[in-house]
Amino acid sequence: MDVFHRLAPFIQDFIYENHWNELRGNQVAACEVIFESDHNLLLSSGTASGKTEAAFLPVLTDIYEHPSRSVAVIYISPLKALINDQFKRLEQLLLDSHIPVTKWHGDASVTQKNKLIKKPEGILQITPESLESLLTNKRGACLSMFSDLRYVIIDEVHHFMRDVRGLQLLCILERLKALTNVNPRRIGLSATLGDMSLAQSWLNTGTGRECAAPITEEGKKRVRLHVERFVNYADNRDMVERDAIGNVTRTDSGGDIGNREHYEYLFKQTLDKKTIIFANSREEIELIMAHLREIALKHKAPDIYRVHHGNVSALLRENTEDEMKSEDEKIVTGATVTLELGIDIGSLDQAVQVGAPLSVSSFAQRLGRCGRRGQVPQLLFTFVESLKINSSDILGPINWNYIRTIAIIELYLKAHWIEPIPPLHHAYNLLYHQTMSFLKSNGEMSPAGLAQSMLSLGCFRHITQDDYKLLLSHLIQIEQLERTESGGLAIGRAGEKIVNSHKFLTVFLAPEYFLVKDENRTIGTVDKVYPVGTHFSLAGISWETVDINEKSKVIFVKRVPGISVVDWDVDFEVELHTVLVRKIRNVLQTEDSYPYLSQRCQERLNEIRYITRNSGILEHLITPLSEKKYAIFPWVGTRQLITLHYALLQRNIKSKIPWEISVYLEVIFNGTKEELEWIIADILNSPLDTYGLPLPEKIQIIGKYNEFIPLSLLRKQFIEDYLDFEGLKRDISSI
Repeated sequence: MDVFHRLAPFIQDFIYENHWNELRGNQVAACEVIFESDHNLLLSSGTASGKTEAAFLPVLTDIYEHPSRSVAVIYISPLKALINDQFKRLEQLLLDSHIPVTKWHGDASVTQKNKLIKKPEGILQITPESLESLLTNKRGACLSMFSDLRYVIIDEVHHFMRDVRGLQLLCILERLKALTNVNPRRIGLSATLGDMSLAQSWLNTGTGRECAAPITEEGKKRVRLHVERFVNYADNRDMVERDAIGNVTRTDSGGDIGNREHYEYLFKQTLDKKTIIFANSREEIELIMAHLREIALKHKAPDIYRVHHGNVSALLRENTEDEMKSEDEKIVTGATVTLELGIDIGSLDQAVQVGAPLSVSSFAQRLGRCGRRGQVPQLLFTFVESLKINSSDILGPINWNYIRTIAIIELYLKAHWIEPIPPLHHAYNLLYHQTMSFLKSNGEMSPAGLAQSMLSLGCFRHITQDDYKLLLSHLIQIEQLERTESGGLAIGRAGEKIVNSHKFLTVFLAPEYFLVKDENRTIGTVDKVYPVGTHFSLAGISWETVDINEKSKVIFVKRVPGISVVDWDVDFEVELHTVLVRKIRNVLQTEDSYPYLSQRCQERLNEIRYITRNSGILEHLITPLSEKKYAIFPWVGTRQLITLHYALLQRNIKSKIPWEISVYLEVIFNGTKEELEWIIADILNSPLDTYGLPLPEKIQIIGKYNEFIPLSLLRKQFIEDYLDFEGLKRDISSI
């Protein structure tokens, strides 16, 4: 029997009614794995390739034919918005199935939640934090709700794999398994996975199952790309415009003419085109959209400009998503990472990336946002450079972000490569969180029993008994935990304040936000107070502060004309992989031309190639920059470069990374180039005691609960999970 005829009747009817010509390759493959094995399943294919349906068609068929005595399926998403989006899609699919679907997050109906607790059945859509809350605060209800759980579907696996939130999810699932003695199959969905084996290991954690990851041929896809460049000159030369008979019509300072040309270009390129404009920071996207709105006002064009990022209110974001789904609305939306994930926004005419993508994975996600439903993806890149007319630094004129963009495009479209996501083995801040959560749920426990429960979780298998003993002793000392009269452990006086806070459920860092309100309408949030009378931008609109309620953390505003600025203290972090750094070098070495570059961009590439070839950085590990300053170009990834930095510091040689996402080190050294080369060779050929490196006393990988972790453990986490001496030796020796 073919796959289609194995599907439940209501699914076959749905396929007929929606005029599907055939099942896609990943949907057939998923059905075969679910119907014919007991394996977990990992599905990785492009955006809008039908992954969600691939997971649900066989799963729904199975629970339709073999009904569960409890909730049968948990669908886990990183975003409430994605849950709401998938809820609408599932409701349509399940109309004639008699299988209910319930969404469970902070904004969901309490009535529906209580109904599910009383009569657990069907599908539960939930975030990790809400599942943590269920397990911690409603342990008894969990026993009945998940007593016959069959499947756990994890959407956007790559998003969870990147940080401690994904480890939190894996811990919750293992704790749920231990509580119910049920081992559901897991299905992971992602559009951007660089190393399938790492993702399979992650998905399998604690299940004891094998994981199938069928590879289906998606076929070659056409992509339209174009890269354009604009220039600000740092010498503020006067720029004069004249009319046809030579009269001066406008005189401008040259300092920001590139910015103005860029905004005008974006305005023209997005006219009557449904577009997402991506930038890498909230400040930048706010500024871009405010300028586009001003230009539209000047041209008496309609206001079609929206902003979508995590600090814009949920209502405004949902309104924007609904507008984007409409075929008739040609709106232009500025976004950061919030629209990288798989929220259905209908068909786009194009996407625009301002500046370099953060990574190959980010580029793949953003490219996937356009070209849905049979369209050819169209992606426009724009760069604004601020050039110094006379730069004393021979490397100063090189725009590394521009070269990185070319390297990212080439790696994804031609080599089909995406960054692998390195595992996190020593997440002590999560170990603290899960220890506190487990004690809150279970009550007092013996130290041995607590250690057994925690260290048996797959996420903590690399953490030693001694490390956990040190952590528990420290938590007792700072009153997060306390010893009971019977010798057990319970949550301490200081710990009660932490676990009883509504913020305890999350394991990611979030700043203290101030709510921004226009009368009773919520606009969004900012992370600092803007005094009364101050103008700032939010949701692409300028506001003036009219009142502040410090106690309630609310800023009351009114709308004002013009363009204002806003800034957030924290934005996005990224690191470069050695493969990407090597591709940057390759772009500089070759004579290859790239058809997607504008003439101005190709000329800029030629100029940068000329500079790099004459500087010697492509052939030599060390390049003199001045009498005592040297550049070290090992052409390795960020982690390996940081490792070399500390290894040099151990030899009393100070170095620095000259820009945020750098590919080289700058060193001040009194000796010769040859002496410095010998020192680096000796570092690479000698054993390196990473624990003996001169690291800053409080060095650590950022984590929400780091304040409760001994500094020695935070240092160990940095050394074990971030530094990479073996990778440094391997990567340098291969060049």
